[in-house]
Amino acid sequence: MRLVNTRSLQLEEFFFDSGRPTYAILSHTWEKEEVVFSDMADLDKARAKAGFAKLEGACSLAASQGYNYIWVDTCCIDKSSSAEMSEAINSMYR
Repeated sequence: MRLVNTRSLQLEEFFFDSGRPTYAILSHTWEKEEVVFSDMADLDKARAKAGFAKLEGACSLAASQGYNYIWVDTCCIDKSSSAEMSEAINSMYR
């Protein structure tokens, strides 16, 4: 599972068997220029997108509520992997 660090805005990966931190989930509507998984490898590229302000705001709000991590579907899931997409969709219903 990948989560966005609310302070650094970097993606971090956690494994279920090693425990994972508490996190907030960003509920949002998709708009133009959403930050996606591939953008997160280069935060300068991500910052150039209109959707980065939404991600930054969510991180700020979550951090103010004591969360060090958030999960956002647009940037925490690698949509180029059909297996990962399927797993993510199935886990959202659990």
